[in-house]
Amino acid sequence: MPLCLAVHQDPNMPLQFVYSKEDFVKGVCRRSGNSLGMASPPTKFDRTIQAGWTDRMNRGLFRYHLGDLQTRILPGLCGYVAQLNVQRGIERRKPQEILSIQQEFSAKQFNFNKINPEEIICEMVKDTEGVNEKGQLHQQCRMVVLVNVSPLEFGHCLFVPDPSRCFPQVLTRFAIQAGIESVLLSADAGFRVGFNSLGAFASVNHLHLHGYYLDHELKVESMAVKPLVPAEGFYCLLDFPGGFLFYTESEWVEKVARAICKVTDFLVECNIAHNLFLTRGCPPCDHMQKEEDRCSRKGVRIVLWPRVSCFGAKEESAFNVALCELAGHLPFKNKKDYELTTEKDVIDIIQRYLLPDAQFHTLEQQLISHLMDL
Repeated sequence: MPLCLAVHQDPNMPLQFVYSKEDFVKGVCRRSGNSLGMASPPTKFDRTIQAGWTDRMNRGLFRYHLGDLQTRILPGLCGYVAQLNVQRGIERRKPQEILSIQQEFSAKQFNFNKINPEEIICEMVKDTEGVNEKGQLHQQCRMVVLVNVSPLEFGHCLFVPDPSRCFPQVLTRFAIQAGIESVLLSADAGFRVGFNSLGAFASVNHLHLHGYYLDHELKVESMAVKPLVPAEGFYCLLDFPGGFLFYTESEWVEKVARAICKVTDFLVECNIAHNLFLTRGCPPCDHMQKEEDRCSRKGVRIVLWPRVSCFGAKEESAFNVALCELAGHLPFKNKKDYELTTEKDVIDIIQRYLLPDAQFHTLEQQLISHLMDL
């Protein structure tokens, strides 16, 4: 489990975390074996998230205490990381009724303006232009970081762009860019960020991303890809349940975030549900890479899965198919499925939620044309 520091703060005065491009960690490497690790000491971002999260856990603000989760790697080419997390399946807040990918925000339903203020870890603010003549920081839209009280893994938090503005669960360029930058701010190759659209197992219709630490390698970090529009950082996954991939290093974040937003806006307009997963990863390549290259985590891989919409559908008994499951991290709800499920079982479940091949390839051509118009 990552290093943690104790913190104590006035719950009425959220900690402000100000960062700039100079804080990005440009080189992270994976340790040998399946475990991940930091190539350098924890950054200020890591210390803030880990200490704040641990503090709230110790103060009993979560729905359950999360200890070390029982974990196993499923035999097979996909290297699925299975974890037993029974309490999340039982204790998590009941998902809201979702009827449309474009459903409007409702102040009557649960939203992040109704949380206990003590759940807030910090407010992230990017210093975009330095300091003005009055010594004040030029700042943009704030990102509130709060604990997920039904955690998947260590450090599980939510990134909520200015909750008072009541954005529905539709990605914005700011949210995408802040998500990418959060991964770049961490020195831990196991820090992940993700997004579930409405109709893709998002449980709250108030714009938010998930972030958490998972100390295990996922195949999406290094698998081969097919170039689609490489000038925009756009690729297609090979040898893994169908999805698209964007890649960026610290210098290209704004450009790639703009391209991702253009694609997700297109999916929303077409009423196509989707999941997004952001992780440290290798530069894209169409073949198996050398070991030293495969261990490199210079940039961020952003994997996008268009999928069949689920509105009021019955949940799977073993695991739901959302951002982390599609990426290869499987939080199981019960011990029997955790112990007996095979890689083939997982792929069979996941394929039920992904677009049929013909529809996926049609969408691929549409997105290529759409991005070429940038």
